[in-house]
Amino acid sequence: MNENLFAELLESVREGGAILRDEKEPSRAIADSALPLPFILTLQFDATTFARLDALRQAHFPPERNFLPAHITLFHALPGDQEVAIRQTLQTISAATPIIPLAFPTVRSLGRGVAITVASPALLALRQQLATTWPEWLGAQDRQRFQPHVTVQNKVTTEAARQLYEQLAASWQPVAGRGEGLLLWRYRGGPWEQVMTFPFQS
Repeated sequence: MNENLFAELLESVREGGAILRDEKEPSRAIADSALPLPFILTLQFDATTFARLDALRQAHFPPERNFLPAHITLFHALPGDQEVAIRQTLQTISAATPIIPLAFPTVRSLGRGVAITVASPALLALRQQLATTWPEWLGAQDRQRFQPHVTVQNKVTTEAARQLYEQLAASWQPVAGRGEGLLLWRYRGGPWEQVMTFPFQS
């Protein structure tokens, strides 16, 4: 893959928390390119946890930018021309991974948004295992220290973000949940297209 184009793909799927730089209009270079668009990998929640977090996102995320359900992004841009290899790795690793306990202890300010923090040693270990498997595929963002979180608001004014942060922080009670699998998505210049689910051991 051309390095300049892939760098632009990485930037286009970059998230301050969970919303893309410009979800409506990908750059002309990406839109006109014949190269496969990148994959994104997220964690699949149990149904109760997903419903709670997604309700927060739908309530507070700007609707004109809200193309996505609530999620934890594990990798922002895996190469789109490596689908077979990515699927094989995810099938092998997910089949050997037990259900992952998750804790959601606090609310975090993103400056122009708000996120719920995630605490899970098992999730950190899984993410590190995958990163070690794919070192040559990781861009600058995916080489940074992994800090799992669920963005429930982004791309708003700092004042709006501060108000929501204070509101949620004042009433937030730590809750627990589960990670039940991995979700592979194809970036589509705004919305993401779900490609495949890789369930963990039941």
